[in-house]
Amino acid sequence: MTDPNAPSWPAPASQPHVPGPQVSPGGAFGWPPPGSPAVRAGAPWLADVRRDLRGALLTVLVLAVSGLLAGLLWWQIAPRAHFKVTTDDVVAIGGPVSNELFMADDGVLALVLAGLGLVAGLVVWFLRRHRGVAALGALTVGTAAAGVVAWQLGRLLGPGPTKADLAHVGARVTTSLDLNTPVALVTGPFVAVLVYVVAASLTPDDQLRRDQPG
Repeated sequence: MTDPNAPSWPAPASQPHVPGPQVSPGGAFGWPPPGSPAVRAGAPWLADVRRDLRGALLTVLVLAVSGLLAGLLWWQIAPRAHFKVTTDDVVAIGGPVSNELFMADDGVLALVLAGLGLVAGLVVWFLRRHRGVAALGALTVGTAAAGVVAWQLGRLLGPGPTKADLAHVGARVTTSLDLNTPVALVTGPFVAVLVYVVAASLTPDDQLRRDQPG
């Protein structure tokens, strides 16, 4: 039995519940778990970078291959002198040859590469999905590579006469096709970049009217 005279002690007060740190399914302190929308927010940016790199690589390859066509055109239209081997000397066919003929080869290649740069700049600009710094860099590298390819192909298709040719009396020989100054190789990248920059400066949109991935 309980003693009615026993002192009545107050019951201990209940302690308030203090909640601890909430741990989310992805980790402590509320970090989103992998695969959540917050983590996936950077995926479009990475996709744009990969898309631009693929487009830049493809642009460089296509322009480098187009240098073969430029080289064929240069070989066909570049002026060259023809000579006939005699017992005493090598005589020019059709009159004396001017020294400007050899500089004309450089000018013809410069015009061919300038036309290639014009076309390349317009084509790359109209590829709306790949507009940007990567496209401009690929355009520069690609047109430079096309110029080198065109130059080397022209040299391969238009070699000069050999010693055996010059020793054969009555043979007809043609001057070689080559560059005297490498400045002509700069015209392609210069025109291509100029066309692209002018088109970009005339676009009112800060995003260069760039198409977004679907």
